[in-house]
Amino acid sequence: MQYIDQGSAISTKSVSGRRLQKKNSLFYQQSVLENQEFTQRYEKNIDELKIFKDDHQLQPYKQHFSIRNARFFEQLEQIVKVESSLKDFAKGYEKYGFVVSESGILYKEWAPGAKEVYLTGDFNNWDKTQYSLTSDTFGNWEIFLPRNEDGTYVIAHGSRVKTYIKNAKDEYVYKIPAWIRATWQNEENKMFDGVFHNPENKYEFKHGRPVKPKSLKIYEVHIGMAGIEPRVHTFKEFTQQVLPRVVKLGYNVIQIMAIQEHAYYGSFGYHVTNFFAVSSRFGSPDDLKELIDTAHQYGIHVLMDLVHSHASSNVQDGINQWDGTEYQYFHAGTKGNHDLWDSKVFDYSKWEVMRFLLSNLSWWINEYQFDGFRFDGITSMLYVHHGNGQGYTGGLHEYFNEQADLDSLVYLMLANDLIHEINPDAITIAEEVSGYPSLCRTIKEGGIGFDYRMAMAVPDKWIKLLKEIKDDDWDMEDITNTLTNRRHLENCICYAECHDQALVGDKTLSMWLFDKEIYTQMSTLTPETLVTFRGMALHKMIRLITFALGGEGYLTFMGNEFGHPEWIDFPREGNGWSYHHATRRWDLADNQTLRFSKLLQFDIEMLSLESKNPWLPDGQQWVTEKHNDMKVIIFERGSLLFVFNFHPSQSYEHFKVGTKFNGDHFIVLDTDDVRFGGHSRVSPQYDKPFTLVREGWQGRPNHIQIYLPNRCAIVFKSNE
Repeated sequence: MQYIDQGSAISTKSVSGRRLQKKNSLFYQQSVLENQEFTQRYEKNIDELKIFKDDHQLQPYKQHFSIRNARFFEQLEQIVKVESSLKDFAKGYEKYGFVVSESGILYKEWAPGAKEVYLTGDFNNWDKTQYSLTSDTFGNWEIFLPRNEDGTYVIAHGSRVKTYIKNAKDEYVYKIPAWIRATWQNEENKMFDGVFHNPENKYEFKHGRPVKPKSLKIYEVHIGMAGIEPRVHTFKEFTQQVLPRVVKLGYNVIQIMAIQEHAYYGSFGYHVTNFFAVSSRFGSPDDLKELIDTAHQYGIHVLMDLVHSHASSNVQDGINQWDGTEYQYFHAGTKGNHDLWDSKVFDYSKWEVMRFLLSNLSWWINEYQFDGFRFDGITSMLYVHHGNGQGYTGGLHEYFNEQADLDSLVYLMLANDLIHEINPDAITIAEEVSGYPSLCRTIKEGGIGFDYRMAMAVPDKWIKLLKEIKDDDWDMEDITNTLTNRRHLENCICYAECHDQALVGDKTLSMWLFDKEIYTQMSTLTPETLVTFRGMALHKMIRLITFALGGEGYLTFMGNEFGHPEWIDFPREGNGWSYHHATRRWDLADNQTLRFSKLLQFDIEMLSLESKNPWLPDGQQWVTEKHNDMKVIIFERGSLLFVFNFHPSQSYEHFKVGTKFNGDHFIVLDTDDVRFGGHSRVSPQYDKPFTLVREGWQGRPNHIQIYLPNRCAIVFKSNE
């Protein structure tokens, strides 16, 4: 049996004779173990997949699942046959790039289109052809550099390295090693070099991974813009100055953007050039390890914002045309181009591309102790059209057709399988906008294997309301449906805004709410205006209802919790290479005379309430009222009762609220609390019980009567 990919022939014959002999001698034993493992971890019988039992509407699309799963199992079994296991296959970094041993340094690359390959750098005064690599019939090039007589390595730690190759076009070019683990940018010409990273004293992690939280409260961060000063900030500064803030706020996960090296800072880290290298502009690999280690000490999980959906088209610094062909890592021709993003599209069917990307996952988990990933751009991977120009209404026929990219789907299944095999408590999140069913079900159940998907329709709804619709015309049913419209048993991360909403061309929610008064009327020493009253009230209400009703996890982008002004804009030619909008104004939140500090305090109390009364893991939520004329939304989730009045001017006395809970109710959170910049219009009732009336209302067996001010949300808990 032979497996052939589109880039190079890979078969069982390519495995060394010694390895095959070892495999053959254990063939029967391994086959038995594999069958047992497959039975426990997977369900091959398409008719027995749990997803069809949970959702009978998927039954007509069994053929899609059958073909998709068959491709997955075929690929997985071939990997196990050739490479022993998926985890072994995903340890390519132990074979490719620079592999240091007691005897010396092995350097290896896969470059089937190359005709000559040399290793050069500081270590040999950039002599282009002194060290020539040899190739095998499968496009692998390698060279071994034994230690010097004095015991030192030929290449010193921290020295610059590059390959010099004669590529498929017969051009001699310099390339950064594809598996490079560190880089360096020349500030004069902005060009990058690879860096040989082999410190004498390896960083040793002091703290184990925290216990996986049942309620994910994610703080999305970007290291470079995580400070007040207009410059690029560092891992060390984040560890010392920002992590303590995250702990105080109550978030239990940080999601770090732009970790993988990217030549263009303004890409926000989404045009990756060097997949195994930590972005050098933020500090050293050890600085990142220290950050993650410290987060673990605080009990905070660390996710990486991962880009495997595409790669930078940068030929000079990245892997594009590494061997001179356009199809080494990517599809050939126009299929290999992502026109909307000006980037390259991976060919996930290729053996060595799978090895490269799966090893990348394993590398970040094992070497840096990341606790999981947020996969960027998943919609682009799911379909051959990348989602460009497509609209999705939720009809199942929109997902399960010839436009589905089976190679990408199989890769994502392998990726999730690998991640959860390495660390069963790992967290994977898909940034996916189309709503592809089964994305967040386990592979055994019939899914792709993600733990969560981003609820991307929610922030779009809030922006649309604030930009286009008057407060009087907000539709309570539309808001409620947007927040609750998610597939059963597929977990979502909800958010009112992340980095996307604040990018140049748009602005933060607080900027939409306060507009120009964010510059002049945010002092608590000046009288409140109608604009600041509205802005303060809606900023808190939007966040609370999103957090409480929108998903099974919650996320915010750093600074937005306190109403960070303006927008995000990285240095570029169009703004004079300014860092002004690529910072975080922590000083605004720290100033107790500014209303920003009140929004921050509300965020702390809101997260604390969920920690004390966990509702995110509770799949049960019951909306009892969504009254459009009164602008009222009422629902139960977990052990709490939530009441929202979005009306711009109308308050309600003796307002009856239905409840399933038995016992008198107490207020546990009030968005109008003076501590949060409100007016405490219900403060006389903070410590008093709301007597339970055992008469049905709004479809619930009991009710209470309350005073419900306009633009206010109140959360109750029963004393039962």
